[in-house]
Amino acid sequence: MTIDRPVEVELKYRVRDRATGERLLAADVLGPFRATSGARTAQHEDRYIDTPDGALARAGFAARLRLTNGGTILTVKSTAPSDGALARREELEGPADRSADPHDWPASAARSLILEQCGDAPLVELVTVRQLRRKRRLKADDAAAELSLDEVDVVSQGRVVDRFVELEVELTYGNDTRLTELAAFLRDDPGLTPETGSKLDAALAASAGEDRAAGEDDRVAGEVDRAAGEVDRTAGEVDREVASVGPVDGAGVGVPVIDPPKHGRRHAHEAGRSNGASVGATAATSAPSDDSTTAAGRAVEPLVVGKTSGVVGEDTIAEAGRKVLRFHLARMLAREAGTREGSDPEELHSMRVATRRMRAAWRVFGDGFRPGRTKRHRRELREIAGRLGAVRDLDVLIEAGEDYLARQSKHEQLALQPLFAAWRAQRDDARVLLVRELDSDGYGRWVDEFRDFVRTDGLGSVPVSPTAPHRIRDTAASRIWTAYEQVRAYEPVLRWSDVSTLHELRIAAKWLRYTLEFVRECLGPEATALIDRVTALQDHLGLLHDADVAASMTRAFLVERAGRLSEAETGAIGRYLVDREREVSRLRRSVGGPWRGVGGLTFRRNLGRAVSSL
Repeated sequence: MTIDRPVEVELKYRVRDRATGERLLAADVLGPFRATSGARTAQHEDRYIDTPDGALARAGFAARLRLTNGGTILTVKSTAPSDGALARREELEGPADRSADPHDWPASAARSLILEQCGDAPLVELVTVRQLRRKRRLKADDAAAELSLDEVDVVSQGRVVDRFVELEVELTYGNDTRLTELAAFLRDDPGLTPETGSKLDAALAASAGEDRAAGEDDRVAGEVDRAAGEVDRTAGEVDREVASVGPVDGAGVGVPVIDPPKHGRRHAHEAGRSNGASVGATAATSAPSDDSTTAAGRAVEPLVVGKTSGVVGEDTIAEAGRKVLRFHLARMLAREAGTREGSDPEELHSMRVATRRMRAAWRVFGDGFRPGRTKRHRRELREIAGRLGAVRDLDVLIEAGEDYLARQSKHEQLALQPLFAAWRAQRDDARVLLVRELDSDGYGRWVDEFRDFVRTDGLGSVPVSPTAPHRIRDTAASRIWTAYEQVRAYEPVLRWSDVSTLHELRIAAKWLRYTLEFVRECLGPEATALIDRVTALQDHLGLLHDADVAASMTRAFLVERAGRLSEAETGAIGRYLVDREREVSRLRRSVGGPWRGVGGLTFRRNLGRAVSSL
């Protein structure tokens, strides 16, 4: 049987271990097919959409918006069940614009189907799926296909809730009996499981937490029994933490705090530790005395770094990037043992911050390196940062909730326990996955290779021409101004921006801050105050994001547990939801203050003076 679009015919498998996926991706011959190209890598972000009442799902379709460099692509697929690993689905595609109404999208068959099924009903995002896809072209005598190995992150309410790997082989033309032959060839592979559902099915299941619902009920009961003692302990801890938080800049300049410190722990800690002097001391001295081995028994040679990364104007882009990566890798390794041990959440927080800054360094200095020589380091950093973030984000959520608990009556505290017990269970599950990743052989091998990379000058660097701009003094100014332009572009829409837009502004502010911090020693004395102002804006927007996530997760909890909560529990959790929604509104209204510190003329003048020192 020969197929023509718009029918998609493919094999789908869940990959049980990374080695299996790598083996099949590298194979030159698979059943009736032979590889005709090397592996190519692409990253996709897919936002699955439907009407609030699920009109598309009822009609047997799933729709996604895929963000690409060339724009947004709408894909609509039928949701017919698979025949084992073999799936046949109708597929329509067309251009779209996620900021516009579907009626205003360019005409296409996919748009027509959306309008036919949804009418004037609004489209809402169900879940986001991010994937790193590596693919190869395959050829048989009378057919061609594309094999892809997809590393998938499921994102719900701003956080990664699941990760998995899928292998897909899609027929691009020819006889689909060749896929049947390939399915027979792969049938007995112990590393593969036929996948009968779609990525959307898996993502929705992960988002709903269906596989943890029964266990959560048992844990909730136990947490309620211990609630009174935990609340007393929490109140004392909050008092001590609030008293301890304050200006901690290593140079003696206080970091401005927009809100009371107890609401800004997550951001105040990061802001304070980002200063060059204090960070360097942490990286060089905070590793435990027996850090020659990790908790997993792996030998670790400590990285020796100074009090700062030491970037100077004469450094090439690659040299500067390597210095920054070495500095923050030392910080990450120094916190690894404490992260595994788990008694101090700030150990994990510091390790996560170090991975974030290394990922940011790739963005700022990445063009100084050959992509093929560094892609594994970027991928592994993304993996470990995601695992750390899954735990840290829940820590922040729980800490803010405990602050709220401490201000409530005993009766209200007990009624809120089902919500916070469920979040603690999620945090514990995420910690298990994190420790498993830290103990894995793959992580250990990567750490060894990455340590060699950051210590070996010239490794993976792009050759430079002496007449091309290639030093920090030649290139940093334009990079800084470009990062600032990305922030200032939000000025016309700031007054009526929604939470999603303000979160995008927060990301832009973060890149500006990191770009300044990485070359701080090359800039004029104005740099410290500039970084403080950007940090204040980023912190304010971070608090807004945290409050919005808390509200979204609380709302979802009430929906999921409808009918299983008592009247007192429903009322107390509902009041917490209202409190978080009011906090979101307050922070949206007050964003003008920290924005003026960055968007005003004084900031731009001082930024010009700072970069003139390059």
